[in-house]
Amino acid sequence: MRWALVKVCLAVTTMVVVAFAVPLGLVIKEMARDRAFSNAEREAAVVVPALSITTDRDQLERVVASAGSDDGMAVHLPASDGRAAVDLGRQRAADADIAAVRKLGRASTTEVAGGSALLQPVALSLGTVVIEVYVPESEVSNGVGTAWAVLAAVGAALVVGSVAVADRLGVRMVQPARRLVEGAHELGEGKLGARVPEEGPNELRLAAVAFNSMADQVVQLLANERELAADLSHRLRTPLTVLRLNAASLGESPAAEQTRTAVAQLEREVDTIIRTAREAKPQTAAAGPGAGCDAAEVVRERMAFWSALAEDEGRKVRTAGVDRPVRIPVARTDLAAALDALLGNVFRHTPEGTALAVDVHNGEDAVIVLVSDAGPGIADPEAAMARGRGSGAAGSTGLGLDIVRRLAESTGGDVRIGSSVLGGTEVRLWIQLDGREPVRRGHRGAVRRRRRALVGRS
Repeated sequence: MRWALVKVCLAVTTMVVVAFAVPLGLVIKEMARDRAFSNAEREAAVVVPALSITTDRDQLERVVASAGSDDGMAVHLPASDGRAAVDLGRQRAADADIAAVRKLGRASTTEVAGGSALLQPVALSLGTVVIEVYVPESEVSNGVGTAWAVLAAVGAALVVGSVAVADRLGVRMVQPARRLVEGAHELGEGKLGARVPEEGPNELRLAAVAFNSMADQVVQLLANERELAADLSHRLRTPLTVLRLNAASLGESPAAEQTRTAVAQLEREVDTIIRTAREAKPQTAAAGPGAGCDAAEVVRERMAFWSALAEDEGRKVRTAGVDRPVRIPVARTDLAAALDALLGNVFRHTPEGTALAVDVHNGEDAVIVLVSDAGPGIADPEAAMARGRGSGAAGSTGLGLDIVRRLAESTGGDVRIGSSVLGGTEVRLWIQLDGREPVRRGHRGAVRRRRRALVGRS
């Protein structure tokens, strides 16, 4: 918009300058010509009194010499009383032109070599005398070039000045619009404190006011949702307390111990939900440079938790890639929740005895966590990724996979469902390490290419 305004102003100013400068330049040229011929007429008028007094050749030659310079004047006396015509000075005009002026009795100009000649008739007793004054071309155009140069400089200054003014006006309009766009991007990326200055033209100022009001409402709505989530989670404390008391009375059997462990874990998760809901930002978004967790450690911890249940159900469990630290920009609790969601799906939707595996691949710019099983697989992976739809099986809501997807996309990665080497389902969690922007819909091709390259290196 800024450059468009500058271009329009440049075009308009140029047209105005041309519209005024060209006629003014022609007028200056005509004025210089009139000035030159006016001077010639004054020189001719100096000779007229002498012609009315005498026609003596010697005296007239002295008058002509004193009136003209550089042979610039000539006097043409007609023949009279048996005396031949006399031409004093240097004649430049043609005889025909002189005769025509003498006959018509009107002053005239004619083109001669090197310029023009003014032919001025003077009626005397002996006849009509024609005074010829030479006007060189340099005198006709004297000062015209300088005047045109001044006009050109003034026109150029006007154009430059108008462009500078238009540029400043464009900046005044573009900067508020640019700040509005940047604020919208920041708000879309989850920076809820993004606001824009309410300045600039009236329309942009009103847009900034509306944007800030919208951002305040978004913050308020999110705060209300967090409070609601915290309140709803808090309601689970009462049944959890009853469940913990009942579990305490089950004795010391392995099943009772597992039940008590599960109840304790559930209480911790409810506490985490309440704390997270009350925070201004999600824990994943709060993880900055140097923050995050060791993915290998979290995988070992969660697999140790699920291994007890897997042993009861006769499932073979395998882990790989967790023998060395793998740092990722994700909060520990968020990664644990995502792994629990994926492993819980395996236990919930596959028969007892189905093998499962968790593999961690550490690359230069991303970490891939693969959760595989040997179950029947998922018939429609795209539908399973849709929030609230799930795999279509009984008890599947799809919220677990949505938690995993949001965790991956918060780092710029994504989640894919495919077929595993075990024969069942493979959920591939791609966690980006280089701090890129979150993946947007319609840009999955680049993610697939980076994923294939990373798996090839692993």
